[in-house]
Amino acid sequence: MMRVLPLFLLIAATLGDVSDHRYKVDEHVELWVNKVGPYANPQEAYEYYTLPYCAPDTKHHPEREDTKRFNVRKFHSLGESFGGHSLRHSGHDVTFTPGSAQKTESCSTKAISAEDAEKFAKAVQHRWFYQMYLDDLPVWGMVGEMLPDSAGVVKKEKDDLQRLDHMSDVSDADASQLKPYVYTARNLIISYNGDQIVKVDLTSDPKSLEEVKSGATFTFKLFVSFIETDEEFHSRFDRYLDHEFFKHPIHWFSVFNSFMMVLFLMGLVALILLRTLKKDYARYGLMHDMEEGEGEEVDDEGKPLTGAEDTGWKQVHGDVFRAPSLLPVFSALIGTGWQLVVLTLGVIIFAVLGPLHGEVHEERGEVLHAILVCYSLSSIVAGYTSGQFFKQYYVTTARNNKSSTSTSMWQATMGLTVVLLPVLVTAILTVLNAISLIYGTINTIPFMAIIKIFFIWIFVSVPLNVLGTLLGRHAKFIAGGQFPCRVNSIPRPIPDEVPWYGKPSGLIPLAGLLCFGSIFIELYYVLTSLWNYKFYHVYGFLLGVYGILTIVVGMTSIIVVYFCLNAENYHWQWTAFGSGASTAGYVFVYGIYYFLFKTQMNGFLQTSFYFGYMSLISITMGILCGTLGFAAANNFVRAIFQNVKVD
Repeated sequence: MMRVLPLFLLIAATLGDVSDHRYKVDEHVELWVNKVGPYANPQEAYEYYTLPYCAPDTKHHPEREDTKRFNVRKFHSLGESFGGHSLRHSGHDVTFTPGSAQKTESCSTKAISAEDAEKFAKAVQHRWFYQMYLDDLPVWGMVGEMLPDSAGVVKKEKDDLQRLDHMSDVSDADASQLKPYVYTARNLIISYNGDQIVKVDLTSDPKSLEEVKSGATFTFKLFVSFIETDEEFHSRFDRYLDHEFFKHPIHWFSVFNSFMMVLFLMGLVALILLRTLKKDYARYGLMHDMEEGEGEEVDDEGKPLTGAEDTGWKQVHGDVFRAPSLLPVFSALIGTGWQLVVLTLGVIIFAVLGPLHGEVHEERGEVLHAILVCYSLSSIVAGYTSGQFFKQYYVTTARNNKSSTSTSMWQATMGLTVVLLPVLVTAILTVLNAISLIYGTINTIPFMAIIKIFFIWIFVSVPLNVLGTLLGRHAKFIAGGQFPCRVNSIPRPIPDEVPWYGKPSGLIPLAGLLCFGSIFIELYYVLTSLWNYKFYHVYGFLLGVYGILTIVVGMTSIIVVYFCLNAENYHWQWTAFGSGASTAGYVFVYGIYYFLFKTQMNGFLQTSFYFGYMSLISITMGILCGTLGFAAANNFVRAIFQNVKVD
């Protein structure tokens, strides 16, 4: 316990400094610059001063050695580092002066070189924008416009971000007929209530547009003004939330539609499977009685049951609880899946409880930080479930696999459970980090952040995982843990001639399609939040859809497993897992559609990040849904064989 405690203190320390957001008159208010990059490519973000902006002529100017803070990097939490934030001091000297006259800060560049002019021209052509933070409130601004002349722009939008959303990149052919102009004047309007800042607006002045060309000099100005308002501090972030988009009637309808699908599937299982199982029980019970010399009986419809053959799912009672192939791998997948189930539920509930501890969308990196904490703590779940599953099924392989020792297989199971998810995540992030490093973007994960994550994994996640495995290995089986049927020494052959609805290859894709149908509308909102600069805040919807997905995956997996068992295919464990995991394939395909038709992303860097993250999302969702599918099918199989008379 004493070894783990310092690591939890390390996790807490990465949250960053806490501010009460209250200012005294003339107190300094930090204005941080975060990033600059093309609007169409969220991950192609660079440091603000990558563009040849000049340092403001204030006390923070780099030539003033005693008080300079220009471009000094702000301390970042782990969540901020992994979220691609790189806040640096803007160099502006903004002070809390309510009721004072407008303050102007300016700086002038030297004659820009052809290289710097090309940087500005490229930024203007491809809709580059910048992001700043003041008192933890984000503001956005445009770099410039492509115009035939400086008088050709009339801004109708309320702010720069809205204008960027209505524009598109200028092609090279069209760019030859236009000229790049850069905004040189900005208006920073700070609204305050008492001693707290409740709103920040940043607009670019169209009259300040100046043509970009080699040898030109620019004088950049920032006009700062304070306006009193009666808006409350606690609701200051509401203006960033697109309620019209997220709470559209279509969103409500999608949840209702998914709920109706749940009722349909539950009814299908109840009316078809249970009715069929009742007849199966009657038939199997009669056969058992006939073997004991009892007389002929009839079914519910009065038809004689004499002569019924022992076919269907009861035929495989001696093999249905045989260990799945690649038992250590399957155990690790089940353990990792349950960890993802707990992690996802924990993060969603944490977000839903935002009003109690602070809304997660108001703090940079808060969700990522919650994911890191929940992952570390849920490692014991992964170890326990994988260890318990392996213990249950290893006894069915020990008799036929004398060469493999129990110790070596236990070690393989524990090792795979520990490294499976970290290796998948690390492999993808390493490639993306290398690409980001080559391009010089701010999405490169800092070395110290990697070291912190490594220590958290080594000293928190791994010990909890090992502890969970030991607990699962030595824990007594809960009620119903032992198999209801004995496993035969020699496996029975699986029939080759079965209809398509008895083959996993025909059923698994259909099951995945149904599961995807229950979440694809919510998936659209989640992807829009990830890639289109919207703050996701309707976590109540997400919790409801997560519950619906759990039920749908369970119902479809039960149906698939029943049809396969009826075809005398007793390899149901991988079938059940694949039934749920197939949802991931449709998620990835939808991701391709979203990339092609819902975004304007372009370039190797952004494409790599998009499909890298979509691959990670799909893989983790596949493991999660596969585990849910197996859990439901496992309970179903145990239930039906528990009530069968077997010699």
